[in-house]
Amino acid sequence: MPVDRAAAETFIWSAARLVDRHRYAMLFEGASADPVLAALSGYRNLDGGFGHALEPDLRCPGSQPAATLYALEMLHEAGRLDSDLALGARAWIASIAAADGGIPNALPSFEPYPHSPWWSAAPGSFLTFALAAVLHAGGTSGDEWLDRATEWCWREVDRAPRPAGYWLKFACGFLDAVPDEDRAHAAIASLKSRVDPAALAPAGATEGETLRPLDLSPGPGSRSRSLVSHDAVEAHLDAVEAEQQEDGGWMFDWLAGSPEQTTAWRGIITIRALTWLRDNGRSL
Repeated sequence: MPVDRAAAETFIWSAARLVDRHRYAMLFEGASADPVLAALSGYRNLDGGFGHALEPDLRCPGSQPAATLYALEMLHEAGRLDSDLALGARAWIASIAAADGGIPNALPSFEPYPHSPWWSAAPGSFLTFALAAVLHAGGTSGDEWLDRATEWCWREVDRAPRPAGYWLKFACGFLDAVPDEDRAHAAIASLKSRVDPAALAPAGATEGETLRPLDLSPGPGSRSRSLVSHDAVEAHLDAVEAEQQEDGGWMFDWLAGSPEQTTAWRGIITIRALTWLRDNGRSL
C-alpha cells in the first residue's frame, strides 16, 4: 500500500538534521538548493574536505573520505558540483589519493573520536568507486585524480573474484556513471556471472543486515538493473512501503551506536526510501 507521505514529512521536520531537511525540501518540494549548500558549509573544513559527523558513523571533526563523499553526493543532487564547495572537496580528495588513484577507507585522525567498529584506515577502499561515480555522474572532466581513480576502478572490477557487499554496491554506482558505456555493460555482465546472491551481507554485518536490489541498482533504466530481476525490485519496493514506522520515518538495519547517530541515519534513510519509491513509480 502507498506510504503515508504526510507522516514521512512530519518525521523529516521533527527529527532529521538541518542539511537533510533542506535536502527534502529541495528534492520533494521544489525548494532552492542554496540552503543545502549553506547547511553543508558547516561540515566543511579549511582544507576543503568534510567531517563533523556528516557521515553519522564517523564522528571526528577532521576531514574524511566518507564525509567528503556524502558532501559531493548532496552537491550532485543539488546540481552544484561546480560550486566552490565541490571544487574544494575534489582538491582535497586528490591530495589524499595514492599514486594509483585509490582512496583510503578513512584517515587515522578518526581513531580518538567515537566511531562504528567497522571503520579502519585501510588503503584503496571501495570509496574510490563511489567518489569516481559521483564525479562521472555530474559530468566532471579534466580532473587528473579522476582519470587515475577511473583506471583503479576498472582494475578492481576486472580482478575481484567474488564481489559482494558494499564493494559491489559502489562498483555498480561507478559502472552506472562512467562514460565508457560499452566497457561498463561488459563489466556488469561479467559481475553478474561472479556475484553470489547469498554474499550480499556487508563484512562485519549485524544480524539481518544485507544489501537488497535497490541498494545495488536504485535507478530504473540504469546499466546495473540487469543485475537484479524486475520481480526482485518490485518485491523490494513492496518491502520499503511496508517498513515505514509508526512515527512516519524509516529505520536502518545496521548497528546503532548512539541516539544522535540513530536520529541522523533515520533522516537519511527516510529520504532514501521516498526517493526510491518516487523514482521507481510508486505513489507518494
